[in-house]
Amino acid sequence: MRRLAPFLLAALIAAPATAQPLLNGLFADHAVVQRDRPLPVFGTAKPGETVTATFAGQTLSAQAGPDGAWRVDFPAKPAGGPYTLTAAAGSASQSVSDVLVGDVWLCSGQSNMEMQVSAAGDAWNQINNGAPSDTLRMATIEKADARAPAADFKKPPVWKPTNKDTVGSFSAACFYFARELQKTRDVPMGLVHASWGGSGIEAWMTPKALRQVGGYDIAIETLNLSLKDPVAANRIWGETMKSWWGGRHTGESPIAPWTGAGSWTPAPEGLGVWERWGVPALAAFNGVVWFKTEVTLTKAQAKQAATLGVGQVDEMDTTYVNGVGIGATSGAWLDRAYPLAAGALRPGKNSIVVAAYDTWANGGMYGDPAKRALTLADGTRLPLTAWTYRIEPKTGAEPPRSPWDTLAGVSTLYNGMLAPMGPYAFAGFAWYQGETNVGRDKTYAPLLRALMAERREGQAPDMPALVVQLADYGDFADKPGLPAPTAALRDAQRRAVAADGHVGLAVTHDIGDPFDIHPANKQEVGRRLALAARRVAGEAVTTGPEVVAAKRVGDTVVVSFAQVGGRLVTRGSDRVIGFELCDTACRWADGRIEGNTVVLSGTGTSMATKVRFAWADSPTFNLFDASGLPAGPFEAEVK
Repeated sequence: MRRLAPFLLAALIAAPATAQPLLNGLFADHAVVQRDRPLPVFGTAKPGETVTATFAGQTLSAQAGPDGAWRVDFPAKPAGGPYTLTAAAGSASQSVSDVLVGDVWLCSGQSNMEMQVSAAGDAWNQINNGAPSDTLRMATIEKADARAPAADFKKPPVWKPTNKDTVGSFSAACFYFARELQKTRDVPMGLVHASWGGSGIEAWMTPKALRQVGGYDIAIETLNLSLKDPVAANRIWGETMKSWWGGRHTGESPIAPWTGAGSWTPAPEGLGVWERWGVPALAAFNGVVWFKTEVTLTKAQAKQAATLGVGQVDEMDTTYVNGVGIGATSGAWLDRAYPLAAGALRPGKNSIVVAAYDTWANGGMYGDPAKRALTLADGTRLPLTAWTYRIEPKTGAEPPRSPWDTLAGVSTLYNGMLAPMGPYAFAGFAWYQGETNVGRDKTYAPLLRALMAERREGQAPDMPALVVQLADYGDFADKPGLPAPTAALRDAQRRAVAADGHVGLAVTHDIGDPFDIHPANKQEVGRRLALAARRVAGEAVTTGPEVVAAKRVGDTVVVSFAQVGGRLVTRGSDRVIGFELCDTACRWADGRIEGNTVVLSGTGTSMATKVRFAWADSPTFNLFDASGLPAGPFEAEVK
């Protein structure tokens, strides 16, 4: 064995501790930590190691548990800084500099929260002429889904101060909210943004919260099974899709798609996006298209294990081999490669069927055709060609989504993006989501209440939450009583907020775009979120007229409002537009303002059992208050 030279040995002995990631990823240079509350500092070390952390002149120690997790809690600090945070354990150490103490907000949701400043209205001016701020700092969580809670972030977050080089890529709604709120709260602010366009609320919730709401036990159990026995879980999911199809095709089981039977149409060579095939029925089709091919195997080949590659599928697939579900994946950007155990194949013809489900824009099996192949254990590669297809009729309920579906599964985004945050302390939570849950308004209110409750776990019990109500988008109402799924979801949001004394609602059904689900005016969204935050904090601000009650008075119905800024006003008419009175049917109602009430009259008023306001996906209404804020949409019983 060679001996080290004495000077080299001495240098090694004197070397400082190596920089190791002992701290959770949110503790990084330029971070903001929460003021006026005990400050949890935590991370991962070797099991059993003693970790020493120092912050703002105080030092605390803790022992890492069997899983390596450690935590200390520093006493509450007022707003201030900058400070340095260090952690050391054994030969490892980490130092984080320029840490401010202030208010930290978590902003989450789907694409309208994800929309960047650069994509929102007045972007160039806001980016290039906005005042830089070292006390308003932003961190975006890398997109990641997971079937179990992740201990670490997919990519360590990076905290950035506000300037023209950083603000354009950050969440517009979150940034404008904090910028507005900081006008009345002169403290540093940290924004942690975790969103994913197209995501459902269920993906952001823990299994515990979903079980409390009810109706998710089977999905959660199947998700858990997929971690231990993915083959069994995929088989169960395949049967779920079969049940959905069977419910739509009574008596047609002999020609079920996964059997390979029935009538199929040859698909273009190479497949690709179906909107570009020149088939009229697929030119603007969103839904399920079944794809089928066959591969013929010898006895020796059929005995082997194999990997089935079907390439990219926009945007979800459920894949069958010989009628058995063998895999399901969401994400148009992902190449599918499913393992097949020995015995899954058979001598002779083997059918391969892919149910491709597309919810918007392009759909189909696309990408490199060479990735569509069956690869046997001995290395034999059998290309999959000669695909045929069947279009699933657009009738009845939409197909279910697998429990591990990235955006519509259960707990997948909580596991991948929120769980790694651990007990990081927050001042509040801002939520901008709901578009994906339109059509499921009956379940949304309890889900939203459970989401807000679990975001408070480990935080202050009265931690404020803020909800952006869905903006106007979609169909107008040219007669009363029409179905309006977006309006119903808005009302579910309203009811969930009203049931929680620490939640504020930002009403936006007057600043959307009927033709674009992503309205550009995120500055006003941010301003209304800031007003909601101030109101929840007990400040004397109003957030727009809110319905209190609807009572029958003689031959009229009187609707009372609270949170009126100044007085109720109409725009463009001396009559109030946008009300409906309903019993077995709905009728437009004539309205007039009297103080903080609207008095409704008209045909059938005496029989009305409920009243609606702004009840359309893109409503027409003219009721505001003197501050310019709109009356919120609602449906209420007439008492």
